[in-house]
Amino acid sequence: MQTPNRAACPSKGKRVQPPWSPPEGTDVSKLCLYNSLTRTKEVFVPQKGNRVLWYCCGPTVYDASHMGHCAPAIIKRARQNYLLEQYGEKKPSPSQILQDVLTARTPFKAKLAETTDPDKKQMLERLDAAVDAALGPLQVAVQSSAEFCSTLCIKEAKDLLSDWLDSQFGSQVTENSIFSLLPKYWEGEYHKDMEALNVLPPDVLTRVSEYVPEIVEFVKGIVDNGYGYESNGSVYFDTAKFDSCPAHSYAKLVPEAVGDQKALQEGEGDLSISADRLSEKRSQNDFALWKASKPGEPSWDSPWGKGRPGWHIECSAMAGSILGESMDIHGGGFDLRFPHHDNELAQSEAYFENDHWVRYFLHAGHLTIAGCKMSKSLKNFITIKDALAKHTARQLRLAFLMHSWKDTLDYSNNTMESAIQFERFINEFFLNVKDILRSPTDITGQFEKWEAEEIELNKSFYEKKTSVHEALCDNIDTRSALEEMRALVGQSNTYMAARRSAKLLPNRMLLQSIALYLTEMLKTFGAIEGSEPIGFPVGGNGQNADLESTVIPYLSVLSDFREDVRKIAREEKVTELLRLCDELRDNTLPELGVRLEDRDGLPTSVKLVDKETLLKEREEKKKMEDEKKKKKEEAAKKKQEQEMAKLAKMKVKPIEMFRSETDKYSNFDETGFPTHDAEGKELSKGLAKKLRKLYEAQEKLYNEYLQSTQNGS
Repeated sequence: MQTPNRAACPSKGKRVQPPWSPPEGTDVSKLCLYNSLTRTKEVFVPQKGNRVLWYCCGPTVYDASHMGHCAPAIIKRARQNYLLEQYGEKKPSPSQILQDVLTARTPFKAKLAETTDPDKKQMLERLDAAVDAALGPLQVAVQSSAEFCSTLCIKEAKDLLSDWLDSQFGSQVTENSIFSLLPKYWEGEYHKDMEALNVLPPDVLTRVSEYVPEIVEFVKGIVDNGYGYESNGSVYFDTAKFDSCPAHSYAKLVPEAVGDQKALQEGEGDLSISADRLSEKRSQNDFALWKASKPGEPSWDSPWGKGRPGWHIECSAMAGSILGESMDIHGGGFDLRFPHHDNELAQSEAYFENDHWVRYFLHAGHLTIAGCKMSKSLKNFITIKDALAKHTARQLRLAFLMHSWKDTLDYSNNTMESAIQFERFINEFFLNVKDILRSPTDITGQFEKWEAEEIELNKSFYEKKTSVHEALCDNIDTRSALEEMRALVGQSNTYMAARRSAKLLPNRMLLQSIALYLTEMLKTFGAIEGSEPIGFPVGGNGQNADLESTVIPYLSVLSDFREDVRKIAREEKVTELLRLCDELRDNTLPELGVRLEDRDGLPTSVKLVDKETLLKEREEKKKMEDEKKKKKEEAAKKKQEQEMAKLAKMKVKPIEMFRSETDKYSNFDETGFPTHDAEGKELSKGLAKKLRKLYEAQEKLYNEYLQSTQNGS
């Protein structure tokens, strides 16, 4: 046999690995932040690698912390609180209180009359109405010498009285400790509120009262650099001198507001904008770095005499002491842009002689209540404690997350209902996944083959993860991120429902991965506390994981036993046992925070749910059942009425149907059919034809009635 001819192949020589090139890849999203310094989104580039230096204007702790923050009035409030407390301790007689309130009401009425701002006027009118209501019983008590609770009247008139007492005796309050008691108390309350909201504490917290020496040195540095001047014991920032320097620019944030005296007055406050102090300044645009203290104000020693820090210098000195000559981010409320933050920038760059004290300025939007601006000074605010009494910390946080941080958020019933619905939607998904993961399986059984449905869901999962990441890179857009997470849950629910309809278990590992991701994101957002790997905590903080792992095995045994009882009861038709099983599911277990869900052809699902949520669900279910029952009864009643009306109509003999309508017809033939109208005119052919159809229809109905009576129906 001949060997077949083969084509000769050229030798490659020594075999080596072929060339390799990396994939092209895709662009990675970069974090962009809306920077008030440019009024546009800018790529965020930290100055020192991944270390971010961030300063945020904190609250002015002179009252209960609320759902937003406004301009400070702490010195006046501390002084007024002290004077009002002293007034109450003297236990004035009802007649003295009446006299003082009436006296205090005179300047208050004048203030009310000259107020043009509608929000302020409305607030003052509310105060006046409250005082008016309290004065009635007080006047009666004075005239009749009857006993009277003076505390109530003082409470209702405290705003009027404290203003009046301050005008009379405020200059006599000179002890610095008086001005520290109020902020110390409210700072403690603020920290409690922040902890309740799961707000992480800052790395460093600064208090103005502890930084007065640094503030004095900061002011001296600005003066030494030529941008400040002393006048009558106060020190002012020379805006013209600063702005004329080529290396500097005044009012970087809101340049169009320069010269706006109303904005300046709001920013500087009642304690620093007075005729005598305005005359001390070289320009109305100049602002105080250090203020010579008047009687009734706290004071510290300085090279310029007894005084206290200006408002804007406080933040500059404190932030500069910790973060140095330049920070990455400065945060605060939108209403602080001018003059506060613009003046901060100017004096800090004057001190450090640079033009980049802040690289990115982030300003949060206003918070409104049912469309009205929130303001302590307007008495239009809701405290955090009040909000937490109505909603959970998670629900409040979700409400904020569902809106852009830089836009106005309206705190209303609709806003909170949206947050509650989102929480409920996500929580139901977590409960379903945890129920699936509790299904018994061995270590290899948890790894199931992926069919087309799993491949599609996994593809959507990674698309949504990418979308969430891109949303957060786009100016920390939590609203869009939550919407993408909602969509992912919706797709997962559709997948689980399809598997359930097919009497098949969903892929546990895939659903677990999705649930773990969503849980981790919500932890990042501060909406989940604790170490629970999946879902919202169950029970008290710190015990949720132990609670679930401890009670679920027992509840599962109970559920299985109940299912066996139901099976036997159905087979033996023991309705009382079925009723008791339903009673256990619908009434007994919900009181313990346990929900059982019976599923056709599948094991009963056991879920631990907040007790209040379950009771509300039960109430809503009963309401729906009652409404359904009511509608059914109304429909049956309507049907009966229609049948009765039809029967009544069927009983009418054709010969009688028109004879009763004497207002329409005057003559009839022998069958009772009308021939002439009420005026004696013969009916037209068209009308007669129309009436004939009605007559014949009634003949048919009457014959049906006769037939039914003959048949005995």
